[in-house]
Amino acid sequence: MSDLACYAHYRSLRLQRHPHGVLEVVMSGEGMNRSNLAAADADMHRELADIWRDIDRDPATRVAIIRGEGKGFSAGGDLGLVEQMAEHFEVRARVWREARDLVYNVINCSKPIVSAMHGPAVGAGLVAGLLADVSIAANDARIIDGHTRLGVAAGDHAAIVWPLLCGMAKAKYYLLLCEAVSGVEAERIGLVSLAVDEQALLPKAFEVATRLAQGSQTAIRWTKYALNNWLRMAGPTFDASLALEFMGFSGPDVHEGIRSLRERRAPEFPDNGDAF
Repeated sequence: MSDLACYAHYRSLRLQRHPHGVLEVVMSGEGMNRSNLAAADADMHRELADIWRDIDRDPATRVAIIRGEGKGFSAGGDLGLVEQMAEHFEVRARVWREARDLVYNVINCSKPIVSAMHGPAVGAGLVAGLLADVSIAANDARIIDGHTRLGVAAGDHAAIVWPLLCGMAKAKYYLLLCEAVSGVEAERIGLVSLAVDEQALLPKAFEVATRLAQGSQTAIRWTKYALNNWLRMAGPTFDASLALEFMGFSGPDVHEGIRSLRERRAPEFPDNGDAF
């Protein structure tokens, strides 16, 4: 198998090559938080945005699998980073660019991507998990878009892909209320490709990845490119949602959202509805 020299600078992502050109991307390392979940701190957020460009250019990789390590697929954004975004324009600008690149780099990566989601799936990791070309969830996975709970608009991948996958009614219900979606329910409403028992999750992900790697690479990559034009057409919707999310980081609600998460209580947002 080829070496991983082109990925040597990654610290929050662990990479391993498998037969047939399958590259396994594990969210772990320095990004693990105290709950044994991959948290999107500044390093992991940047690396999750960059990795897809490197995979696209890697001649030894035909298919990528992304998964989490520990108790779940991914945690939400690191609260320390969120606080910096709320306080400093330059941090908001940097993270906005990374969030934009993460979505577009997954969409534009020519190699097929398979996600294997178990436990909680939240934050930047969930972007890659749901934008993956084949998304597989454990039956008891908990998919949560936590933006409105934090006090900011549901940006990231939400507006670009949830309505396309599960319809507008379900997208609004889950995104506005921050309701958790189990893997079973996510498959039922079309939010993920497959749901399986957790013990079967990785074997199924590698089975799918191997089948993709052994297929016609031009046919598979060109089919992905054509299908993802549906997502590219939604680019203006995504750009607007991301801009509104990051405008929220400069407002008052995010501070209450952060406090309530640290204090493990329900948020009490101020009445500022007239601001919209």
